[in-house]
Amino acid sequence: MLNFIHWNPDPVAFTVFGLEIRWYGVMFTITFLCGWWLLNRMFKQEGRNPELADTLLWYVALAVIIGARLGHCLFYDPQFYLSHPVEILKIRDGGLASHGAAISIPVALWLVARKYRVSVWYLLDRVVIVVALGGFFIRMGNLFNSEIYGHVTNLPWGFIFERNGETLPKHPTQIYEALTYLCLFFLLGAYYKRKKGKVRNGQLFGWFLIGCFGMRFLIEFLKEVQEEWELAYALDMGQMLSIPFILLGIVVLVLSRKGILGKKDTLPGAGTPEPKNKTKKA
Repeated sequence: MLNFIHWNPDPVAFTVFGLEIRWYGVMFTITFLCGWWLLNRMFKQEGRNPELADTLLWYVALAVIIGARLGHCLFYDPQFYLSHPVEILKIRDGGLASHGAAISIPVALWLVARKYRVSVWYLLDRVVIVVALGGFFIRMGNLFNSEIYGHVTNLPWGFIFERNGETLPKHPTQIYEALTYLCLFFLLGAYYKRKKGKVRNGQLFGWFLIGCFGMRFLIEFLKEVQEEWELAYALDMGQMLSIPFILLGIVVLVLSRKGILGKKDTLPGAGTPEPKNKTKKA
């Protein structure tokens, strides 16, 4: 039996020319590299333009960074950040919210969908598989940073986060979430593979929202709050923000089942960039 786990790793993975590269940044990089590889493979198998994966990489990367940062600033401490807007730019100081990224990513996908003349539902159904895997790596990055952990526990796998001055074992909620996202990745990926990419528009996206934010809602009961003001409410901010996404997932699944979101967008040859100069007919 484990006598709890004393956790005190160096959050810095290595140093390059005096610049500290943190494990969190390494995990972010792995996320985008794996995401690009997976999407590129899916698009090639479906006869899509492989350039689509390259464009998605940049659009989604910017959306995640901008959306997650703004989400943290505006959801958790808007008074401070609106009074000190320059602090919003200090991403290295920490503070990213997955709910913010969940809002910004669909916007980025909508822009890509317009550019490449594909259904935004088609992109959403494939990108969520990658996002689920990314969630695993990002939460492991949080573990290396010794952040967003849970309440005190007597379970043998409790972590004592010594870097933060903790002396009592806490729930390693980063690992709980990471494993949830990893399972979701395998489930969505297996379904996509079994259907050979021919899934109803919105189907994978809807299940992702329900699975991801449903488990996030439950795990939040074990977490310590990020801001003191959350203690005054029955639910913390993470739970309050998760509820709309769960409901949205249910709505998307209903619409998908009824065929309202359109047919399966898997026609070979689609995914060509919109011509910049359109010739008008006289």
